[in-house]
Amino acid sequence: IGGGYIGVEMAENLRARGLEVDVVEMVDQVMPPLDPEMAYDLQTHMERHGVRIHLGTAAAAFQDNAGRVAVELKNTEVVVADLAILSVGVRPETALAKAAGVELGARGGIRTDLHMQTSDPDIYAAGDAVEVVDTVTGEPALIPLAGPANRQARVAAENICGRKTVYASTQGTAIVKVFDMTGGGTGASEKMLKKLNKPYRKIYLHPSGHAGYYPGTAPMHIKLLFEPTKGKILGAQVVGFDGVDKRIDVFATALRAGLTIHDLENLELAYAPPFGSAKDPVNMAGFIAANLVKGDVVFWYAEDYPQKTEGGVIVDVRGRSEYEVWHIPGAINIPLHTLRKRAGELPKDRPVLLYCRVGFRSYLGYRILRQLGYEQAATLAGGSLTFCSHHKGSLCTGKPDIPFLAYAEEKMAEPAAPSGNTVTLDCCGLQCPGPIMKLKTLVERMAIGDEALVYASDPGFFADAPAWCRRNGHALLEIKQDGARIEARIRKGAPMT
Repeated sequence: IGGGYIGVEMAENLRARGLEVDVVEMVDQVMPPLDPEMAYDLQTHMERHGVRIHLGTAAAAFQDNAGRVAVELKNTEVVVADLAILSVGVRPETALAKAAGVELGARGGIRTDLHMQTSDPDIYAAGDAVEVVDTVTGEPALIPLAGPANRQARVAAENICGRKTVYASTQGTAIVKVFDMTGGGTGASEKMLKKLNKPYRKIYLHPSGHAGYYPGTAPMHIKLLFEPTKGKILGAQVVGFDGVDKRIDVFATALRAGLTIHDLENLELAYAPPFGSAKDPVNMAGFIAANLVKGDVVFWYAEDYPQKTEGGVIVDVRGRSEYEVWHIPGAINIPLHTLRKRAGELPKDRPVLLYCRVGFRSYLGYRILRQLGYEQAATLAGGSLTFCSHHKGSLCTGKPDIPFLAYAEEKMAEPAAPSGNTVTLDCCGLQCPGPIMKLKTLVERMAIGDEALVYASDPGFFADAPAWCRRNGHALLEIKQDGARIEARIRKGAPMT
């Protein structure tokens, strides 16, 4: 019970021991410190590893059930288990402080000054029971993390010994391992900034952990929040498989130092193909954010759909086969390589809202349209990957029965008789549309009944492969995730009529 850091870590460990696990979380996402669209990748990853997740509900009662525990949820579900673990957060233990007459803060933690000294000059306090200042918002906060607690203890010790050392604030840098994925962040979340009515802007990107042509990497999901004018960094969140921790650490260092998005552009970070890219994901975040602040790009966002997009034309600039596998409802398809010739089909007096898978091709399309005088053109921030994480769409879950999205609804074809021939296709390192296009080319050369064993690292392939098979009459015999690698076995079917 509880889908925060401790809850998901317990779920992972119990699944590793072979136990069946249910996670109950009262809000509508796992990992509440993250923004919902960033936590969604972690949720689907947990579900693929067999964790059953119950969101938007809470435990209402516990009853004995023949020696087991029946957990009654507020949504009327009953989960029967051998063991119920409560991981619903912590509250500061302040009984000793109260007994000593020490002043508490507005959030119930022990109030200290910058030297970790309490209202009693002979008493110092540090750790999870202490109220801190949030680095970004300047507001009092309770942030129970081990790193800040240890630094507070050092500051308290130095002050006790006569050295006037200061503990300024806590920015909440944290990270979690969830099976093969990693997620975390630093600074303020978008939820927090909205709650405090603090102005901000945001960008998304999906770079790989290191150079795509070097084995062992996969795309990550980065969200960067910053001030609208000068671009001072307010927060960052990263979810992915490899290289997540070092990007969070760079963002955390930049935030602590008061750097801006323009500073991110110029950071000189270690590069060799096994470790990063010549344009590191942190640099790329700075480039994209700087483009936004300077007015070189205009974004539209997943949350704009459908209310704020009704008056515009949504254009999918991916290839036709990608569009047929899945597209945003109401979108028309004008592949990027045809956009300059077909631009006349689009109105100049209405918004033209472009998108692709991760935002790169639609950015190129945006540049083309702006050159041609389309002043109301915009490109989808984060592409359809972020869109589906926000709308919890089938592209991310691999479940084509979600009616919100215009996904292929055909039933999977009955498998053709096996020929006994198997061909292996390794698409690891390729981002969309690479894996599907490679698969399409391979299957066209295969005989009916032949099988393809496909390896991919692009997370969208987990949903793209089933949809592509349904659309084209092939049988998906198996699909599974092994670390960052997705493995699919597909048998070629007869041509569809």
